[in-house]
Order: sequence, then C-alpha cells, then structure tokens
Amino acid sequence: MKRYSAFAVAREALRYHTGWERAWRSPEPKRHYDVIIVGAGGHGLATAYYLGKNYGITNVAIIEKGWLGGGNTGRNTTIIRSNYLQDPSAAIYEKARSLYETMSQDLNYNVMFSPRGVIMLAQTEHEIRGYKRTAHANALQGVQTEWISPERVKEIVPIINLHGPRYPVLGGLWQERGGTARHDAVAWGYARACSDMGMDIIQKCEVTGVRVENGRVAGVETSKGPIDCDKMGMVVAGNASHLSEMAGFRLPMESVALQALVSEPIKPCMDVVVMANTVHGYMSQSDKGEMVIGGGTDAANNYTQRGSFHHIEETVRALVETFPMVSRLKMLRQWGGIVDVTGDRSPLISKTPVGNCFINCGWGTGGFKSIPGSGWAMAELMATGHSPLTEEFTIDRFKEGKFIDESVAAGVAH
Repeated sequence: MKRYSAFAVAREALRYHTGWERAWRSPEPKRHYDVIIVGAGGHGLATAYYLGKNYGITNVAIIEKGWLGGGNTGRNTTIIRSNYLQDPSAAIYEKARSLYETMSQDLNYNVMFSPRGVIMLAQTEHEIRGYKRTAHANALQGVQTEWISPERVKEIVPIINLHGPRYPVLGGLWQERGGTARHDAVAWGYARACSDMGMDIIQKCEVTGVRVENGRVAGVETSKGPIDCDKMGMVVAGNASHLSEMAGFRLPMESVALQALVSEPIKPCMDVVVMANTVHGYMSQSDKGEMVIGGGTDAANNYTQRGSFHHIEETVRALVETFPMVSRLKMLRQWGGIVDVTGDRSPLISKTPVGNCFINCGWGTGGFKSIPGSGWAMAELMATGHSPLTEEFTIDRFKEGKFIDESVAAGVAH
C-alpha cells in the first residue's frame, strides 16, 4: 500500500493522477477463514483492523450485504464524546475518544477528527443534578469534563438563546476534548488498512444462514456460497436480532429508526457540538457549512432508512427555541438510520450461547463515537476470550439484573 502524503499528492499531480491505486481490494471469498466478521461498518472494520494490528490475525473476511460503510456508519451525525456516567461506559468511550485523536496517523488516512468540544445543555433542575453527578463521576474516571454556567455557555456558543420561553439554559456539561470526525473517512481508512494486511472485504454478499455444528459456529451460508470459519463476529447493528436468530439465539434489544437532517450551507457560526436533551435536539456545523441536526428515536420499532416530516418538524421546532437563527434556514436533505437499543441503553459486546460466536451490538445512537474503542475491545475478546473493556457488557447481565443504566448520559438515546 502506497503511503498518502503531501509528496504523494504532488507526485500524482505531475502525473495527472494516473498512479493512484485502489484503496482496498474486492476479492471473491475463499472457502475458509480463521475469522469472519459480518458487517463492514465502522465497528466491524475496526474489529478486523485491531485483530490484525494487535494480535496478528489476518486471515479474516469482512462480509457486507450492501456496500462498505453504507449503514449507520454513513448515516449518523458524527458526534464523539465520552462523558458517560457509569464506569464501564466511560472506560470504553474514553478509549474510543483517545484512539480518534491519533487515528489519522495510525491509519495514514485523514479522518478529519475535530476536537471542537461538546456541550450537553441543562434546561431543567433535574438535568442540573444529573450532569453535576456525571461531572463528579467523570473526575473519578479520569475523563475530562466540567460543569459550566449559562454565561460560559453563551461565551462558547454566541448564537444560543439562554432565555427560551419553555426551557431556559441553566448550564451545561462541557467536554472540551470531544468533537466530530468524518464518518465515511473512518470506514474508508479502516478498510484500506485491513486490505493492506491481506484481509478480504466482500461486499454485496448477504449472509443467509449460520452453520452450527456441535454447539460451535462452523461457517455461514451467503449469497456468494458457503464460507467456513473458526470464529465469527456479528457486528450488524440494527440487524443483529435477525442474524442471531439464524444462529439459534435471541437478543434483548429492539430496532428503531433515528432521523437526522442538514441545512443549506452558511457561513461559520458555531464551532462546537451542542446537545439539548430536554427538547430532544442536537446540532453542530460541518466543515462545508451545513448545520447538522438530529433528534430522538422514532416512537415505534421499524427498519426504515427514510425521514418523516412529523419527526423533523418536532426536532426543528425544539431547536428554533434555543437557536432562533435556524428558523431562517432551508433544509438540504434528511435521512434515517436503523439503531439497536437495549433496555439499559448500553451495548452488548459478548460471547454468545454458540461457541466461538461473538456479538457486538446495542449501541443505540452512540455507535459512531465508540467505533475504535468497540473494535479494540471486540478484537481482544475474540482473540483471547476476555477483555476488561467488555466484562460488564455481556448478554447475561439482563438475566442477572446487572444493568448499566445510561438513560441519563445517553440523553436522546445518543
């Protein structure tokens, strides 16, 4: 794999850009792999990458029924933060945030990580208590956050209206080292690195069955034929329940759509991410000038990837109160993604009832921010059978009552 650099760009410019190679290969599947990862989104690709980088396991196939990064990885609002309340959550999200800081250098691919900071607004007395509690917990966890006053919020976000008629801004939880990254670039960077290690990324290949022999996974049936494996990782977000049923077990999760939209591009007016959980809205400005807006999950379970007028109207109406200037903007486009939500709003990174079969799902709408940490932990679990980052996130916690309640830190399930 040729390294990307300023010198490479200059060289190719002189050659009319005829020397660029494909970022990753598109091979036909082999008959057998040491590991099959089902799902070529951010989490699946990160799992494969750290299997190779940390453990030298490179006879790996990443199978995707659509196109690489075409699911939730390409349908989110790119927020990165680690200010979660519970210790297990803070540990894995902080691991992810720290890996994002060096990801461009590690992958030799610019993922456009922007540590612009994230504010979670407190607009009720209940939220003040909740966020102050989180700030204290973060201090004990080694996660850098702080409680800030309304005046400090206004200083950081000049366009905000502190005195909304329903929900005034009473302060906020500020994580200065949170931010955003380019979602597509994260998937492409991991894919390029995996391909360079000799892994096979197989797109347009749907898994139609999981073969289990003597209580252990033996392989998968796909639209491109059967493929054998020694270990399998299921990393398919909202479709995890379908895949687990093929393997003969059920998951304690449900799938719902989360909608988002972007406005027409405007001049820079906001250089941080703001989340207003009371009114169910969050917003940031992209490098192209678009206001990236999202809200809460749909009320009913569904698998749609389309937007709806009702939900967008509700989200925008809430944000207009806090950011009056957005009332004058035109919507450019909207979309939906399928998110997988557990009862305690925390993920599943776990062994399964099927031997050598592992599951990574249940991230709700916190999936993008956790990609590198999730991949790191899942790779460790698959390679060694144990990971300190995944100890609390097992399937069995729902039978044992050991919930990791992140309903406050997750906010709008985000």
